[in-house]
This record gives sequence, C-alpha cells and structure tokens, in this order.
Amino acid sequence: MLHFLFDDHVLDVDRRELRRGLHPVALAPQVFDVLVYLLENRDRVVSKDDLIAAVWGGRIVSESTLSSRISAARAAVGDSGEEQRLIKTLARKGFRFVGVVRESRSSLASGPEAVARTAELHPGEGPSDGPFAGGGVPSDGPSSDGAGLPSIIVLPFANLSGDSEQEYFADGMVEEIVTALSRIRWLSVIACNARFTYKGHAIDVTQVGRELGVRYALDGSVRKGGGRIRITAQLVETRTGTRLWADHFDGLLENVFDLQDKVALSVAGVIEPTLEAAEIRRSGRSRTNDTTAYDLYLRALSDHLSFEKDRVIRALDLLTEAIEREPGFGPALSVAAWCHVQIDTYGWAPDLETNRRDGLALAHRALQVADDDPGVIGRAAFVVGRFGDDIEGAIALIDRSLQLNPGFAGGWHISGWLRLFAGDPDLAIDHFSTSIRLSPRGQRMETLTGIGMGHLLSRRFDEAVAVLRVSLEQFPHFAQTYRYLAAAYAHLGRIDEARDIVKRLRAITPLVIPPVLPFRNPQHRELCFSGLRLALGETPPPGARLSSG
Repeated sequence: MLHFLFDDHVLDVDRRELRRGLHPVALAPQVFDVLVYLLENRDRVVSKDDLIAAVWGGRIVSESTLSSRISAARAAVGDSGEEQRLIKTLARKGFRFVGVVRESRSSLASGPEAVARTAELHPGEGPSDGPFAGGGVPSDGPSSDGAGLPSIIVLPFANLSGDSEQEYFADGMVEEIVTALSRIRWLSVIACNARFTYKGHAIDVTQVGRELGVRYALDGSVRKGGGRIRITAQLVETRTGTRLWADHFDGLLENVFDLQDKVALSVAGVIEPTLEAAEIRRSGRSRTNDTTAYDLYLRALSDHLSFEKDRVIRALDLLTEAIEREPGFGPALSVAAWCHVQIDTYGWAPDLETNRRDGLALAHRALQVADDDPGVIGRAAFVVGRFGDDIEGAIALIDRSLQLNPGFAGGWHISGWLRLFAGDPDLAIDHFSTSIRLSPRGQRMETLTGIGMGHLLSRRFDEAVAVLRVSLEQFPHFAQTYRYLAAAYAHLGRIDEARDIVKRLRAITPLVIPPVLPFRNPQHRELCFSGLRLALGETPPPGARLSSG
C-alpha cells in the first residue's frame, strides 16, 4: 500500500482515505485525485493542463471548477490560499506541493501508528491535543444522538433523464455538493466509499442513518429535458425521517460545470442554517447531566439572536461556561463576542465602553484559534469592524471567510454590514442580496435592514423607507431598524411618522441615539445622527462634534 505522510496527515492511496491525526477527512473524489497527483509530482510544477488531463481525462473544465478543487484540497490538509505552506500556486505556471513528504509502501495503518510515524517527520508539531484544537467543534466522529460533530451523507442523485450520458452529471453534482458542504467546519461529511454503496438502490434514509451512524442525509435527482436540466434535492433527519428542506433548481446545459458550482453553493447556503436550527432543537431535546462545551454552545445559539435582554445574557452565561471548559473553542468565543454587540445595540450594559472592549477581546481570542473556520472568522470580523478601529482588517477577514466558503450566507450578510461601515453602501446591498439568494429562509429581517440602510446612506430615502418597513413588519424587535427608519422618515420631512417610530423604539430600548455609530464616513454618520435628532425634535448645538467608532 502506498501512503504519503506530511504534517499530521496520512493519505492512503489504495484505500482512497485521508486522515488528520486519528480523524478521517472527507474528500470529494476529484479533490482526492488532485491531491494525489500533486503529491506524486511534488518534485515539479504541475500545470493546469497536467491536472485536467490527469483528473478530468482532458475534458473541458472551467477555471472556477479547477480553483474550487485546489481550494478544497488546501482546506483538507489545513492549508489556505493566503498561507500556501503546502500547496503553492505559481503565477502563470501552475501548482506544486511544497510540504515535507515521506512515502511509505508498507501496510502502515491509518491510525495511531500513522500519527506516530508522521510525528517523526516534524518533532513537536503533531496533532494538537483537545477536542477543539484549531478552533473547531468536537471531532469525536459522527453520532446519531450524541453531542458530537453532526454528520451528513450526500447520497447518489438519481438520473431520471433516461440518458446514460447524464450519469456523469448526476455524480458530478453530488461531488460539488460534498465539496461545498465540506467547507462547513462544524459538519462531518461522510466519505464517498460509503455513499456509493447505495448507488442504484432504493434508499431508506432511516436505514442509512442506522447503518452509518449518520444524523442527516441529502438525496436528490437530475432530469434533463431538451437543453434544460432540473435538479431536485431534499434534506432529511435520518432518526425520524423528517424532511427538513426540499427545493429544485433549473438551468441550461450550456456550461454544466458552472451550473454544478452554482447549485452546490445554493444547496450549501440553505443547508448550513437549516442544520444549525435542527441541531439547536436536538440539543434542547437531549438535556443530560454530562453537559459538554458543545451542548452549552448549541443551547446558547437559540438565545443569542433573540434580541431579548434576558435571553442574550443567558446565552452569554452559557458561552462563558463553554469557554471555561474549552478555552480554545472558537465558535463559542466568536458567538460570545457577538452577544456583546447585541448588548451595545440596546444599551443593556451599565458601561458600554467596557462592554465594547470585552466583545473585542473575545473576537481577537476567537481569531487566534479560528484556523480556517469561516463561521468563527466571519463573526469575529463583524465584531472587529463594529467595535475596533481597523475596518480594513475586518474586511480582509470577512473576505478570507468567504474565500474559504463562498456559500456561507451568513458571511455575505456580515460582509454587507462591514461594507456599510466602510462607506460602500452599493456594494453592501449587493452582498446582502447574495446572502438572501443563498439562504432565503435565513435572518432576512436583519439583512433587509442592511439593504434599507444602504439606501439611506445613498440618500435614496423613499427606497430606504420601503425596505425598512418590510423588515419591521417581519421582525419588530430589532432596534436598528427603528433607528434607520426614523432617520429616513425625518430626512423626507415626514416628522410625525418619524416620531411615531421613535415612540415604538423606546418601548424596546431607551437608547434612541447611540453614543457611537460604526460608520467611518463622516457624512454617513452625520446623516444618521441628524435624522435621529430631527425625529426627536432636537437641533444640534453650533459647532457640535459627532462621535466616530
């Protein structure tokens, strides 16, 4: 058997398995083939044409498809496009695996022995201890009922076209979805060798759950008609057989690879918040005396975006306990930092400046252990942009998060707010719209508020009012919506309506005008402050100096 050993990884070519320490790493077949080819040819630069010939058999492959496979290969081995410490891109030349590699053709096991052999290559640089090393969630393997890493299998998609040539498209569609889901760091994606045992058979997802110990299953079908194709998919909880989500996607067959990319991102964008909600519900049903840091984190998730003081404080208490148990638990650190943003928004802290410092400190701690977790990086980026001075650094962080997972709907939402803070409202609206497209069922009210804010900062007051009113109707608990709507009404000269909105805002929080606004453009800050002062019937004193933040 041929094995490649590098860092704390072992790649078993014959078994088509990659392990990091003791844990398997899910890889789509093409990503595995790309990684093997780079390792086998690590003594030279591999061109794009070389890769396409070796992995795709010379078929036409789009730049985005090739880039996504390289990115997925990097993510699988703990590398990134910024670091390139293992897989390096050489401009206009190609790619090369530059890490230290050792080959073994013995019957080396992909287990503790492999870890020991790998450690010989890098003394003192073996796998980190602790379940949350690297900032992820507990990696104790798939489990149908426990508090471990939630697991999903993407089952083979049925080809309903009556055209055997479309079989490759159905298989490719599954590979793309697996690659997209693999970017969700808190989700364990079951390897392809288990998946293909079900190909061509009638599938009972509850049986799949029992046989593989997998918590969720995604299946679907592909149907071709003329030059169009329809892809259907559904997400099922295997224990109960409950369907959590289902949808279909239509497109043209002019560029099948771009269509696969688009559908995969859309599916992953919807599945992430759907599974997060399902995990929160499951945690609420499975209260035990043996509470883990992950359980505490899940319980906090249902409260931290409630916009209710008692629930947000309770979430922060749960997260603090989780962090005490696992100080390097990046998700808990980043959500705790986000709780401090909610406290600031509503003025719930006796000392808002201290609250801001505490939130910023938690965000920096989260970034120290984030590794390549898009969710941790994204939430921390928002807090840095909201509370810190380095807006460009915050934008760089959210860009990195989205590079790691382009289907991260929440990341596009965060990017929208950071673009507002930085003074680019039109780009912000575009990013908010992407978030809604990827996750139509997500936190739309906050995203709509962001779009309305973009129109307000661009002085499109009528459009701002229209969007903000919809946001307010959908969720009448978000203080920011009231503030921006009151300002928009005031700038339109609709003072009575502005004052009515302020009255409703005061039922939520006494903090009508925040002491600090995060908009870096002084004209944008002035626009918001002046609109709120007009809504309150106030006139700024001569020479008044506006706060920044």
